Amino acid sequence: MKKTTIILSVMTAIFLSASTVTASDSLSTLIPREVLFGNPERILPELSPDGKMLAYVAPLNGVLNVWVKTIGKEDDRPVTKDTNQGIVYFAWRGDSKSILYIQDQEGNENYHLYGVDLKTGKAKDYTPFEDVKVRVVASDDKHPRKWLISMNKRDPQIFDVYLLNLKTGKIKLVTENPGNIVDWMTDWNFGLRGSLALNQEGGLDLLVRDNERAQWRSVVSWGFEDYSSSAPLRFVKDGEHIYLRDSRDANAARLVKVNINNGETEIIAEDPEYDLGPVFFHPETGDVLGVSFMKDRRHRLFFDAEVEADYNIVKDLDEGDVGFADETEDNNTWLISFLKDDGPMSYYVFDRKTKQAEFLFNYRDDLGSYSLAKMEPFSFTSRDGLTIHGYITFPVGVERKNLPMVINVHGGPWVRDNWGYNPEAQWLANRGYISMEVNYRGSTGYGKEFTNAGNKEWGRKMHYDLVDAVKWAIDQGYADSERIAIYGGSYGGYAALVGATFTPDLFCCAVDMFGPSNLITFLETAPPYWKPYLDMMYKRVGNPETENQMLEERSPLFKVDEIKIPMLIAQGANDPRIKQAESDQIVAVMEEKGIDYEYILFPDEGHGFQKEENRLKFYARCERFLAKHLGGRYEE
Repeated sequence: MKKTTIILSVMTAIFLSASTVTASDSLSTLIPREVLFGNPERILPELSPDGKMLAYVAPLNGVLNVWVKTIGKEDDRPVTKDTNQGIVYFAWRGDSKSILYIQDQEGNENYHLYGVDLKTGKAKDYTPFEDVKVRVVASDDKHPRKWLISMNKRDPQIFDVYLLNLKTGKIKLVTENPGNIVDWMTDWNFGLRGSLALNQEGGLDLLVRDNERAQWRSVVSWGFEDYSSSAPLRFVKDGEHIYLRDSRDANAARLVKVNINNGETEIIAEDPEYDLGPVFFHPETGDVLGVSFMKDRRHRLFFDAEVEADYNIVKDLDEGDVGFADETEDNNTWLISFLKDDGPMSYYVFDRKTKQAEFLFNYRDDLGSYSLAKMEPFSFTSRDGLTIHGYITFPVGVERKNLPMVINVHGGPWVRDNWGYNPEAQWLANRGYISMEVNYRGSTGYGKEFTNAGNKEWGRKMHYDLVDAVKWAIDQGYADSERIAIYGGSYGGYAALVGATFTPDLFCCAVDMFGPSNLITFLETAPPYWKPYLDMMYKRVGNPETENQMLEERSPLFKVDEIKIPMLIAQGANDPRIKQAESDQIVAVMEEKGIDYEYILFPDEGHGFQKEENRLKFYARCERFLAKHLGGRYEE
C-alpha cells in the first residue's frame, strides 16, 4: 500500500539582468534573484511503481511541468504541457502507465484531477465540475485503475468520497459525509474503513467500521487540546489495528498502535519534548522501520537493523539531512534526498541489494557558484518563561554586529519553521540583513502545551514572542535597533500588520503578503469548506459572535492611526482564504490618512504567488523597498 505523494508549491523565481551593490563590499557576491527564487531546474522526483522510471517537476517553456525518464538513461521528456501556472501536485498511476495531477484556476484552489497517458500524451480532466474542489483520499498500486477522491460537489461545505475509474472516467459515490468528517482512511484491501470526525468538545473522533456496509463506531477520542498534535496514520495490515500520532496522556505526540476492537494502545516511539515527525513504513508489509523527530534538526530512530545499516551507507553520499523521498513496493530501491542549509537539495537512487547509489540531480546547480549562509538554531526564554526556538541566518563576510534584520514570520500559524535551505533566508542574508525565523507559541512540533499556549493570543502573546526575539537579537549585539523589518505571509502577513500597528516603534518598515487585517471579516468570509473547522478556529482565534470586541482589539485595521512606518502589501485577487478585501480595506484607510505604503495586487493569483512573472514582480518590489528602508543592497 503506497501513500500518494502530495507535492507542495515550488520555489519562487525572479530574474533581472543588472545589479547594483548599495552595501558593504565585504559582503559576498550578489546572488541574482533568478538563482534564489527561480523555477527549479528539477525537483520533487517520484519513482514509478515498477521502479523503472522517474517522474519529476521541471520547467517547460518557463512553466513547471511533469517530466519522466528511464532510470539509468538520459531520455527525459515532458508529459504535461501546461502553459499557465504550472503543476503543483502529481502522482503515478499504479500500473506506471500514466501520471495524475491536480490544478486549479488562477489560484482559486478549486482543484480538478487530471490524468495524462504516457504513451499517447493525451490528457483528461476527470473532475470537470465548476466551483468544486477535489482532494485525493487514497490510491493503491494493487488497484491501478481506481482512485478514491473526495469532492464538495453535493454540498460546498463538506467532502463526500467517490470511487474514480481511471480507465472509463466514471465516478461513483461511495460514502456521503454526514457533515463532521474531515479525513478518510483506507485499509490494506483498499476499503474505506476509517474516518476522522469533529466532536462536540472541539476535538476529534477516530471512527472505524468492519466493512463498507457496516456502521461507524468510535475507537479513540481526542480533546481540543490534542487537535493539532494527533491523527491516524494508517491501518496495520491485519486490519485490526491502526497506527496513530497520539498526544493523549502526554505533552508531545507519540507513535502508538491501537486495537480498533478494544482500544488497547501500545507506545512505539516517543520524545518528551518534540512531536513525532514522519514515520518510515515498509510499503509492502506496513511494518514500522523508523521514525523521526524534528528537533533543531531531524533526529531519526530505527527499528530495523538492515534499514539502519543502509541508512548509514547513504548518509555519507552527500552533506545535509537525509530524507526518504520515495521507495519501491518491495523497499529494495530508495529515492534519497539531502537537505542542506547552504546548498541545493540533491537526489540519489540507492539500490539496497547492490548497495550502489546513482546521483540524479540537484534542485539548482547554479546555487553552487555562490557563497550561501549557514542557518543556525537559537533559543531564548520569553517574558513569561516559555522556551522559544528559531533559526537565524547571518550575512556572509561581515561582522555580526549592529546589522539590519528582517524577522520573517511563518504562516499557518499551526506549523513550524525547520532547518534547511530557505531561499528567502539566503536572499535576505545576501542583501546584508540578518534573517530571523521564530517558532512563536502556537507553532506545532514542540508539544501540545506550546501549541495551545497560542490559543486566543493573536496580536498578544504570539506577537510578544516575536518582539522578545527581536530584543534578544539586539541584546546579543547582532541587530541594529533602528533597522528592523517585519515580513511574512498569511498569518505572517497578519503579524507584519500587527507589528506596524501595535509595536510601530520596534520596526522601521513592514511587508505583508495576504495577511488578514480584520479578524472578524477574516472569519466571517472563510471559504464554505472551512465550516467544519470553524469551531476550532473560534477556540484558537476567537468567536466573532461572542468575542467581537476582543477580535476588534486584535485587528490591525482598527489601529491604523498607530502606523508610523512604511508598508508594502501584496495580495492575490483570487485568494479563497484571505480575501482581497482584507488588503483593500487597510490600504483604503492608509490612503485616507496619508500613510506611506505600496500595494501590489495580482489579478491572477491566490494564496501565494505561483506564476514566475508575478513572483518576479513581487520580489523585485520587495527588495527595493527593503533596501530603501534598511540600507541593504539590491539587484537592478
